[in-house]
Amino acid sequence: MNLDNVLKIIKKNVSHFFPEEEFIKKYNDFLNNKRGPLRVKYGADPSRPDLHLGHYVSLKKLKDLQNLGFEIIIVIGDFTAFIGDPTGRSKTRPKLSKEEVQENAKTYLNQISKVLDIEKIKIEFNSNWLSKLTPYDIIELTSKYTISRMLEREDFKNRFNENESIYIHEILYPLFQAYDSVFLKADIEIGGEDQLFNFTLTREIQKAYGQEPQVIITMPILIGTDGKLKMSKSYDNYIAFNDEAFDMFGKIMSIRDELIESYYKLVLYQEIDEELKTFISENPRMAKENLAYEIVKLFYNEEIAKKVRDEFNKVFKYKEFPEDAIIYELREPETICDILLKVNFVSSKNEFRRLLNQKAIKINNQVINENILINQTTFVKVGKHKFLKILKHDN
Repeated sequence: MNLDNVLKIIKKNVSHFFPEEEFIKKYNDFLNNKRGPLRVKYGADPSRPDLHLGHYVSLKKLKDLQNLGFEIIIVIGDFTAFIGDPTGRSKTRPKLSKEEVQENAKTYLNQISKVLDIEKIKIEFNSNWLSKLTPYDIIELTSKYTISRMLEREDFKNRFNENESIYIHEILYPLFQAYDSVFLKADIEIGGEDQLFNFTLTREIQKAYGQEPQVIITMPILIGTDGKLKMSKSYDNYIAFNDEAFDMFGKIMSIRDELIESYYKLVLYQEIDEELKTFISENPRMAKENLAYEIVKLFYNEEIAKKVRDEFNKVFKYKEFPEDAIIYELREPETICDILLKVNFVSSKNEFRRLLNQKAIKINNQVINENILINQTTFVKVGKHKFLKILKHDN
């Protein structure tokens, strides 16, 4: 494939791709048999057992690069997960146990295989090298970057100015992430655009170790189901690869209308032309249903996508449900009474029973007459003016 087409494929949907001239040199050296395939690194910390659509945005780009013949290396951050990426955090992350990290990591390979050809990629666990660093090695690594530069990060700068604690282990995180690239001799690193500081730091660390620095590719951030923050396991606003098909469909139907276009672009990889813009603008409900159908089809198959679409439409008249309905994140089975008490839709169990008797509570457009257990994505209407979206998340 000629260079222009390669660059076109790489640049599709990306936020950053630089330095382009360094990529061109690496790629031409590969074409001229002066080096092996370009090594592309992507890292994921197993802080939760689920990968989600936010990860899919980068994994889809990795699939593009895999198809171009590049060597894909997935780094499972089983060591760095003990620290937790401080990027974008206003407070220190809670630490995970070794057992939690190992259990979460077990699920990643199966989920990654839903996007990438698992037989043609390398899977590395960064504990294999980071756990072997001696105190001397760590001092050597930390000597290659300054605290003043580290405090240029927006999150650290804000916490410093607001007298919020910044722990030493958090400062080590981007350095350990950079050392992953040093150890693997990465040519390219790909991730969300919130990783730009870390990736740029990595280039400097690679140069300090006498290596050619990696080329940076960042992808736009996918906003989560809350409509406010980036999709993240930490924020419980994510749509997981392993969600049950009906839950996945329902969560996508729950996103705000202003997010529809970005999901078409980043998840379905569709060009946002005027025809699609008009369709989304004039028929947001239909556009969202089509989006949900296509995404479920990606992770399951066409038959299941049709089944859950029909089931969803059978039990729920979406047009009656307001976009700004309150969202409740369901982590484990709960009774509808307990949920309504938590979100202040009812003030007491007596009020709940009274509303039941008045047939004033609907679940998925069906009137209920008892305190049922909720264990899936569910849409609730109480009276005429209270609406609740219950989004299921697995532990």
